[in-house]
Amino acid sequence: MSESSTARVSVHETHPSRVLAGPGARHRIPAEAERLGARRIVLVAAPSAAMAADELAQALGPRLAARFGRPAVHTPVAVTDEAMADVGRVRADCVVAVGGGSAVGLAKALSGRTGMPQIAVPTTYAGSEVTPVLGETEHGVKTTRRDPAIAPGTVVYDPELTLTMPRELTLTSALNALAHAVEALWAPDATAVSDALATEAATGLLTALPVVIGDLGDLTGRARLQESAWLAGLCLAGTGMGLHHQLAHVLGGAYGLPHARLHALLLPHVMAFNLPAAPKAAARLGRITDGDPVAAVRRLAGAAGGPAGLGALGVPRDGLAGVAGQVAARPYPNPRPPEPAALLGLLEAAW
Repeated sequence: MSESSTARVSVHETHPSRVLAGPGARHRIPAEAERLGARRIVLVAAPSAAMAADELAQALGPRLAARFGRPAVHTPVAVTDEAMADVGRVRADCVVAVGGGSAVGLAKALSGRTGMPQIAVPTTYAGSEVTPVLGETEHGVKTTRRDPAIAPGTVVYDPELTLTMPRELTLTSALNALAHAVEALWAPDATAVSDALATEAATGLLTALPVVIGDLGDLTGRARLQESAWLAGLCLAGTGMGLHHQLAHVLGGAYGLPHARLHALLLPHVMAFNLPAAPKAAARLGRITDGDPVAAVRRLAGAAGGPAGLGALGVPRDGLAGVAGQVAARPYPNPRPPEPAALLGLLEAAW
């Protein structure tokens, strides 16, 4: 058999995980800890998830050995080292993360260093909780690695935990999830499964997000956003990242930018850059939005106090050329070649 005859064979891998989904699912976490044999749990939670963490801490009772309340965006190695000191002090045998991507990322980092099982309880629409991907930052540089061992084994989706998300975070977090789905549609390693997941995820996010932005207490809409973010996360787990994520990682690592806001801001600009070179993705997104997907996402990104531009996030304009050069020097696979001049134009438009 010639090697060329297998050149078009796609590969799809499914990572093992256990997912509990539905209103009140958080009340099953102690039973999940029991199932894992956990006796000394370290609970990671950001201040924004303090109420949910307090409730869970009480439910865990004597199984709770320590709490760490200082996870940080882009998972700085220095913060992980602080948390590792607590893990060692209490001899933790399980980590539970409650919150957004920062809490989930820190729990992944701890699990990756110790082998502890994880229970992830997302309170935003990050999607990273179902991925084997971890981005860590050290000395202003964000490095991403992919390893099945760092994917949480148990994920708990309770839409009631998302009801306290403010309007802007609801918007930017959902657009962050949408970015996972959109980028999967033009990924070179896309499969029939990832296409189906991405299409359903994008449909759910783009349909439910305007409803929830109009009524933040709509639990049905929140549940659909959460389910769609789950599917979008599976897209990220199964396909390689492209230009959108590379730009977000370089900018976020260099300037410490808020993850969800940065993704929301970049997404329509990267879509405008890539979709002319990605007709399959453009067709699917066009059917979902009944027209121009770039315009539809741009309208959403500008709604409810969404980020105005990279400049408003604190990125200096004279730093854009360096970002473009860094991305072009080691580009991720992308449907359109990310040449420095074209990338600078994209960044200028986003600034």
